[in-house]
Amino acid sequence: EVQFVESGGGLVQAGGSLRLSCAASGFTFEDYAIGWFRQVPGKEREGLSCISDSDGSPYYADAVRGRFTISRDKAKNTVYLQMDNLKPEDTAVYYCTGGPWTAPFLCTYRYLERWGQGTLVTVSS
Repeated sequence: EVQFVESGGGLVQAGGSLRLSCAASGFTFEDYAIGWFRQVPGKEREGLSCISDSDGSPYYADAVRGRFTISRDKAKNTVYLQMDNLKPEDTAVYYCTGGPWTAPFLCTYRYLERWGQGTLVTVSS
């Protein structure tokens, strides 16, 4: 069974940093793009950053480019999201998921169905 388990969320002051982890299982890690998304109540889930072995570089949404860094550890089947210079508008539940696609496709596809439980990030002003 394909699974994604997020961890690492918490409460941080504006300007601070957090690192999220996404532990993946149930598929061949190298064959999947994996990415991070977030959602706030009343808004659609948005793709933030995605990474795959087949793409030359990771995909970043405009809202996080330059502040967030995605990476993957093949030995641990884990994808990380390093979040720096956090802002109050980054407050959301963060999710990871993946699929056998390119990173840009994963991050912009609107009909993804497989999600973990999410991890809450709260940024205070």
